[in-house]
Amino acid sequence: MEAKLSPGRSRRVLRLLLKGSGKYFFLCILAGTLLTVFELVIPQIIRVTVDSVIGSAPVDLPGWAAGLLEDMGGTAYLRTHMWVVAVILGVIGLLSALFRYLSSLFNGQAGETLVKTARDSLYHRIQQLPWRWHAENPTGDIIQRCTSDVERVKNFFQEQFVIIFRIVIMIVLALVFMIRMNFSLSLVALIMLPIVVSYSIHFHNKVRRGFTACDENEGVLSTIAQENLTGVRVVKAFGREVFERDRFEKQNLFYTDLWVGLLRTMADFWAVGDFTSCLQVMLVVIFGSVLCVRGAMTSGEFISFAIYNAMLIGPVRRLGRIISEMSKTGVSVERIGQVLEAEPEHDAPDAKEAPMDADITFENVSFRYGPDSPQVLSDVSFTIPAGKSFGVLGGTGSGKSSLLMLLCRLYEPTAGRITVGDTDIAAMPARWVRRNIGVVLQEPFLFSRSVEENVGICGADAEEIRAAAVTACIDSDIRRFAQGYDTVVGERGVTLSGGQKQRIAIARMLTKKTPVMVFDDSLSAVDTETDQRIREALDRDLAGSTTIIISHRITTLLDCDNVLVLDKGQVSQLGSPRELLEREGIFRRIYDLQMAVGEEEE
Repeated sequence: MEAKLSPGRSRRVLRLLLKGSGKYFFLCILAGTLLTVFELVIPQIIRVTVDSVIGSAPVDLPGWAAGLLEDMGGTAYLRTHMWVVAVILGVIGLLSALFRYLSSLFNGQAGETLVKTARDSLYHRIQQLPWRWHAENPTGDIIQRCTSDVERVKNFFQEQFVIIFRIVIMIVLALVFMIRMNFSLSLVALIMLPIVVSYSIHFHNKVRRGFTACDENEGVLSTIAQENLTGVRVVKAFGREVFERDRFEKQNLFYTDLWVGLLRTMADFWAVGDFTSCLQVMLVVIFGSVLCVRGAMTSGEFISFAIYNAMLIGPVRRLGRIISEMSKTGVSVERIGQVLEAEPEHDAPDAKEAPMDADITFENVSFRYGPDSPQVLSDVSFTIPAGKSFGVLGGTGSGKSSLLMLLCRLYEPTAGRITVGDTDIAAMPARWVRRNIGVVLQEPFLFSRSVEENVGICGADAEEIRAAAVTACIDSDIRRFAQGYDTVVGERGVTLSGGQKQRIAIARMLTKKTPVMVFDDSLSAVDTETDQRIREALDRDLAGSTTIIISHRITTLLDCDNVLVLDKGQVSQLGSPRELLEREGIFRRIYDLQMAVGEEEE
């Protein structure tokens, strides 16, 4: 994935993530603002009560507030009816509780909406991305971006972003009240604000670097765990438990050390914050006491000022935390954006659907997986006649599977073209091409669902599922399962043998009823007799379909109409099996070798 998003692209990603949740965040901020206003009014009521109701100092309130007090009967009335003050404070407390409840309610709604939008957007974009992107990015890292990074963005907006507005309002109003009460003491409280902002910005950069390293290595750790859980049979079969455990523990130790380093930085940050907060409280108490003794400040003003100062300490420290958390969230937004901003798979502007039941032609096709990768196919040309069976033989790395990738438009040729009839498949929609090509891979993927759901995943009904299973010679095996077609196969088909998985995958492909069917060494795990029965059933039930069989087993290819032999990415031989057996070459040598091995086994 690309290293960094530009500020413009990051803002575009944020707008997408906040789509649908913005209105709830606005209501949450509005309720939080009203809550802050009510909380800031309480110290003023306490000040007036202490100085002017209990004491005899003149009332120092804005005109509208003084008018309300006079309408109630003034301080003389309140002095004999102190319960009125208690009622006012109680009403303000209830309103504060109401707005706190509304703020939490809208905040929760906003956070969950953001998570849903983010996950839907990520999943939708991942489905649109080309095969090359999936091949280049580990599954564990992709999953982490869709889970941990999304959760981190949600937590920031829920816990930090909505608080920013409350903090700003609280700081501004509290400072206004404090300055009105005593300007010089307000300067003592204010002097710490630039210090807090300065060290927060300093730690912000250190936290961002540390968190980036932690996040990336969490993806590596998730990938190791995911690979071992899905490949547990291989690990156990080769006795690699100790090796894999040591590999996991080594990465886990490195990941832990990164977090310890980051937490040490955060501890330094909070220690500096605690020191400045205590220093601010101490200075306010000392200077405030001196001013009270000198008569420059009333007792009510000092109490009210101390309350405001205590109310400011939390938000100011929170502001520092927001700056540090912002760095973590910025990393997560970047990682999410790298998925959302990745270039999706595109069709040609004038792409049109064309019949797929015509001849398939590879014209001077060359292919490599990357600019620095070796050539996989070099100037390959051949034609697969419509409705015929076509075999492909070649050694490991000869380019057999690459032909399949190109035919399904999972990759594009670096040179040449592939046509069906007279139409280049690059001029067709990729979905249309894949919808009309059925594929069975050597290592088929089965979902952790029932056999019936796996076979009928393309929407086939029960009758079509059973007919396909009969053709794939798996019906009798399924009926012997404890629950028949309702048997759950387990993750990746772990409860089935290799041959059973391959035959279920063949049945699944047959339910698509595509005009082109490709078998990529998909009979390698079945015995020769079952292989023969499957091929006979396919010849009987798939008459008229173009069948491409990629195999290492010569007997599987002997019934094909034509066979292509690849050697080091180039066409070595092409013809009918009979023609290839009659002349010297790779096909004849492999045939003789496999027949000799078969006779020895017998």
